[in-house]
Amino acid sequence: MNPLRLILIIALLLFASAFPAPMQAEEAKKPALRAGAATSVITPPLGEPIVGGFTPFPAEHIHDELHARCLVLDDGKTKIAFVVCDLLGIHRSVILEAKRHIESELSIPASHVMVSATHTHSATTVLGPTPRVYASDVELSDYERFVARRIADGVRRSVNLLRPAEIAFGSIEVPDHVFNRRWFLKEGTMPVNPFGRSDEKVKMNPGAGADNLVEPAGPIDPRVSFLVLREPSGPVISLLSAYSLHYVGGVGQAHVSADYFGYYSKAIEKSLGTETQDPPLVAMMANATSGDLNNINFREPRGRKAPYEQMQFVANDLAGKVAAAVATLEWADAAPLDARYRELDVKWRAIDESLLTWARETEAAAPRIGDKAVLPLAYAGRVQRLSRASPETKLPVQILKIGDVCIGTTPCETFAETGIEFRERSPFAKSFMIELANGYYGYMPTPRHFELGGYETWPGTNNIEPQASVKVMDALLEMAAEVK
Repeated sequence: MNPLRLILIIALLLFASAFPAPMQAEEAKKPALRAGAATSVITPPLGEPIVGGFTPFPAEHIHDELHARCLVLDDGKTKIAFVVCDLLGIHRSVILEAKRHIESELSIPASHVMVSATHTHSATTVLGPTPRVYASDVELSDYERFVARRIADGVRRSVNLLRPAEIAFGSIEVPDHVFNRRWFLKEGTMPVNPFGRSDEKVKMNPGAGADNLVEPAGPIDPRVSFLVLREPSGPVISLLSAYSLHYVGGVGQAHVSADYFGYYSKAIEKSLGTETQDPPLVAMMANATSGDLNNINFREPRGRKAPYEQMQFVANDLAGKVAAAVATLEWADAAPLDARYRELDVKWRAIDESLLTWARETEAAAPRIGDKAVLPLAYAGRVQRLSRASPETKLPVQILKIGDVCIGTTPCETFAETGIEFRERSPFAKSFMIELANGYYGYMPTPRHFELGGYETWPGTNNIEPQASVKVMDALLEMAAEVK
């Protein structure tokens, strides 16, 4: 070969290696995804009050452990963390304390950490006494400090376990287990509410099989959305899912339990993982928008079930269907991450003078009316405390972007139609919502449902203004557009 030609070829090869083709350069810059997941036990001491009803009672037995289930994602530039806790709800101050630990110890911004509650009704409280619902910043109890610390520890352990990962997104429709619990009734059959009125248009939980049912007042959302992380062509690291099912219930007397959320997680881990997998697979089921949905078929009531039987049935059915869908997914080795967080100016629910007068008179009459007035007395207290709240509060909302997937959050028990609307209006084709995230503010009906009335709209069940759902939707869509 001509020596000059040989020198020219060598020079060209050196040039090519120094300056890769545009496609190669783009591939080199593409951030690699890493994922890590872990759990922290947050089971309370016996004797702590179990909440979910109107009269808390002390826990007498631990049926199954409560967990904070944690997942951390890292795209090489940004980290985000998900934490799903087996709790009814979490006061904003508990979450801020957990995020303070996470930000200071792990350098993950608080805005990039989502902490949510499943809304199990068989857990003890991290909401404190009822008046604290209306307070933004409060002194934490020993158990609340423990929960905050364990959340942070779970995220830290997840960071310790970060490793290369592939990601996939899926969704399936499972309508079998969700039913709208707000019903129109036949004219003249609406019962009196705790405030002494019977002029409402819908009833929550009207009675399964009742002969005065007309139709549900809203839709159901049957979708299970899920993110799956696995080691490249290897074992599953974590599966994060969300389903609009309030909870199932049916636990033993004074038992602490994670409800179907815990059973589902165990079933997924058994189906997609192995007993010898190390680190173990971490599955979690967050509550999507289920403020007006539950597991009761009001048209065709089911027979009596043994404790834990129905929640295991629901959990195993969902887990089997999700696990089968995972086998069909397409995997990617990159997913750019981003997040947005805002605290919206939202007014507390206004209490008019006539309702306040009713509350005072009801409380004053308590010795005469006794146990028959559990609900009126409960709401008399709630109405008075709500009337003393400051005019506005800060309502946290958040957007988390994982590649082409967008997750929106609310700190409220949110109606199914809000979750459906977000999914339909989001600039991301793959979108879903998680409720009871970053705080707890009670129910958030849509303006239409305020006109219909019912339990979810009563002052003290609902604590925020009727336009709150509109403000939340507007903010979520704006933030989704920003990260798009």
